[in-house]
Amino acid sequence: MSKEITSRSEDYSQWYNDIVKKAQLADHSAVRGCMVIKPYGFGIWENIRDQLDKMFKETGHVNAYFPLLIPKSFLSKEAEHVEGFAKECAVVTHHRLMNAPDGNGVVVDPKAKLEEELIIRPTSETIIWNTYKDWINSYRDLPLLINQWANVMRWEMRTRLFLRTAEFLWQEGHTAHATKQEAVDESRMILDLYATFAEEYMAMPVIKGIKTANERFAGAEDTYTIEALMQDGKALQAGTSHFLGQNFAKAFNVTFLNEHQKSEFVWATSWGVSTRLMGGLIMTHSDDQGFVVPPKLASLQVVIVPIPKPNDEIDEVVTKIMADLKAKGITVKYDTDKKNRPGFKFAEYEMLGIPVRLAIGKRDLEKGVIEVARRDTKEKTSQALDGIADYVEQLLEDIQNNLFQKALNYRNEHTTSVDTFDEFKEILDSKGGFILAHWDGTTETEVKIKELTKATIRCIPIDSVPEDGACILTGKPSKQRVLFARSY
Repeated sequence: MSKEITSRSEDYSQWYNDIVKKAQLADHSAVRGCMVIKPYGFGIWENIRDQLDKMFKETGHVNAYFPLLIPKSFLSKEAEHVEGFAKECAVVTHHRLMNAPDGNGVVVDPKAKLEEELIIRPTSETIIWNTYKDWINSYRDLPLLINQWANVMRWEMRTRLFLRTAEFLWQEGHTAHATKQEAVDESRMILDLYATFAEEYMAMPVIKGIKTANERFAGAEDTYTIEALMQDGKALQAGTSHFLGQNFAKAFNVTFLNEHQKSEFVWATSWGVSTRLMGGLIMTHSDDQGFVVPPKLASLQVVIVPIPKPNDEIDEVVTKIMADLKAKGITVKYDTDKKNRPGFKFAEYEMLGIPVRLAIGKRDLEKGVIEVARRDTKEKTSQALDGIADYVEQLLEDIQNNLFQKALNYRNEHTTSVDTFDEFKEILDSKGGFILAHWDGTTETEVKIKELTKATIRCIPIDSVPEDGACILTGKPSKQRVLFARSY
């Protein structure tokens, strides 16, 4: 099956597309730019969703749901926000169809034109803050900590499954606070939560930072981001958390009476991650043999294959193994399909990225052992049947840690500090990856560097140490290095 996958070295973009298709993660749909997430891919997204949802609720957030359609006038209330999304909006203009006069299908009924057009949400700040106006009256109503799991639409011209689609799934948190500091603390706390999730569950190391003014979210005062490095040396923005200040509160007149009975505008945040994380999983861990998924997010962690096919003796042993694994919270499948040979099944599960494969036959039973294959390193060992559940439990943890360490090693090897623009260009073209370089702090220089190299400032790293230097392009003074990369 791996022969059906283009190698990363030959064509990374095609390799990515092959993995998505062959690993049964997603497919193109009849609607341009939109995707069908297949059951296997959706199972992994459900694990991402469920774990994040648990983490949100542990920090005091609750879920709600807001409308898909937003009145056009709402987007006009915050100038930067509408400018940032205007070119990506899909617009509903009519509410009814009718049979075509010539009897050939249906057409839009011209009499059904809406008085005000509706926008399919590209993000929900406007509809949510219009609602919060009715929910918030006093300091006793704050903080308001709400998240929603939803779909959004942004009319992308160039699309790629998971990474950039016209419609995608995500969560978007929208919180309201009585003070600026509370809102800043909220946005920073969510950034840390995203980083923890990315590293502990996705096994994807990230750098936390602040976006430049040119790159921040439309309508935000500050945008915090986690940036990950993919195997082709390009960066992926994996999640963002925005401190919105009082911009949306003022736009929608959301005020509260403080403890001294004085009226104030509330302070706001918004934050989100999307199905783009699925693309990050693929490009961080997968190889030329197929998909590789960290055990903590795998919808199926272990598969057991009988050799050459099931029989009563094998079934009895496997039943015991499965019960022991399930008791540990490990998801497991016994492949009793008799249509395909074991070799085909091995190749299929390798393609799907199942973390651990167990194989057992008559000779194994006689010896009291079972073959164990791990997907990350492709190593095979023979292990005693007695205690196999404990061994697999530890192996899954080892695989999770190994995937993270491998990705971290790659990032460390592909993070370079440069001091000149010539060196900057040379590293971009020969090695890629993250580049730490001085920048003079102006949008003009940032834009010029992007024009000349296609590299952008991914973030100003939060943990960076102050360091006097000179901008790589203009030579003007700089107080710290920022993180550059070409990106998705």
